[in-house]
Amino acid sequence: MNRALQTLAVVVFVALMGLVISRWRINGLSSLGWVALAIAISLIRAPYSRRTQHNTITSKREVTRERILLMLVMLGGTFIPLLHLSTNLLHAANYTLPAWTFYAGIAMALPGLWLFYRSHADLGDNWSVTTELREGQTLVTNGVYARCRHPMYAALFLLFLPQVVFVQNWIAGPIGPVIYLVLYLIRVPYEEAMMRDAFGTEYDDYVRRTGRVWPRLSAASTAP
Repeated sequence: MNRALQTLAVVVFVALMGLVISRWRINGLSSLGWVALAIAISLIRAPYSRRTQHNTITSKREVTRERILLMLVMLGGTFIPLLHLSTNLLHAANYTLPAWTFYAGIAMALPGLWLFYRSHADLGDNWSVTTELREGQTLVTNGVYARCRHPMYAALFLLFLPQVVFVQNWIAGPIGPVIYLVLYLIRVPYEEAMMRDAFGTEYDDYVRRTGRVWPRLSAASTAP
């Protein structure tokens, strides 16, 4: 049943994306930026989702809260933008930005995509979409995790912020980054508590030499 639902979701997603592309003259060139970004994110994450789906989970945190937060992110980052770009329901709330902002959005998204990919690649089998520990979990401190504990959150901030430029609507544009900021503020504290419980002083040492989403320029720095 889960496989059937996933297949249906993919089919609906692709169909709606096709509809959005066909309406680009209505929504503007910027809407194609959002489509390209959504597809790129999905393509980067897909192989890691398949690779880790059979992991044996040993610990989960805040399961109900996690589900709610992830549903809200999906709503604000995918469903509402798709609803706006594929219909006329929210067009009364449209705004128009100068043409150069489209290229500013691309300039922000490209390093975000690179960091998103590197974060998955460096985590490997340790990655999961929810806050959980798997059997054989290790503390990753190499690659983009060497000076930053949460580079994937940093990447997703860079990927959500251009939504304001690509989806020029007062409802469908800002809602994605706002909801993602809420997820970050709620989720990171209990995610770090889980890692501290799992790795103890090793994680405390790691925290002291790294920043949260912004790299520390030196190990001696104390700013997060």
